[in-house]
Amino acid sequence: MTGLPAVFLDRDGVLIEDSGYPHLPEHLKLLAGVGAAVRRLNLLGYLTVIVTNQSGVARGMFGEDQMHAFNGLLVKRLAQEGAVINAVYACPFHPEAQDERYRHPDHPDRKPNPGMLLRAIADYEIDPARSFMIGDQPRDIEAAQRAGVSGFLFQGGNLDVFVRELIGV
Repeated sequence: MTGLPAVFLDRDGVLIEDSGYPHLPEHLKLLAGVGAAVRRLNLLGYLTVIVTNQSGVARGMFGEDQMHAFNGLLVKRLAQEGAVINAVYACPFHPEAQDERYRHPDHPDRKPNPGMLLRAIADYEIDPARSFMIGDQPRDIEAAQRAGVSGFLFQGGNLDVFVRELIGV
């Protein structure tokens, strides 16, 4: 029996405006077509999983609780548009962290490492061959490839148009 198909989504620059370490409610600005794209993926049977590096925690700009609250707010905001995010994986580690708890020279979860994707694959019995990732940086695509998942580079515009062109539906 094969696992479930999933779409892994980077957060900043794919789902929301990358305003430089967004973590406050006023920083939550959805990009064009995000709600429609996630709804489309939901209707097609894909699990939707956010995988995001969050070095702002390591840099002492905000705490883990604030990071989780902001991610929760994003999930809630999308739910208000009928778009379901099934899981969020966030990596607060960075090699130059101010807080020693988050300092790691090459944490397995920090993209381009595939740790967050691999954990989601195991946690949700995802089939990598039927899944893909949308990211806005080469490190996102590398993490996807290292997890055995196809990766696609989103360079702005309307995410729903991008998704429709990718999957043809």
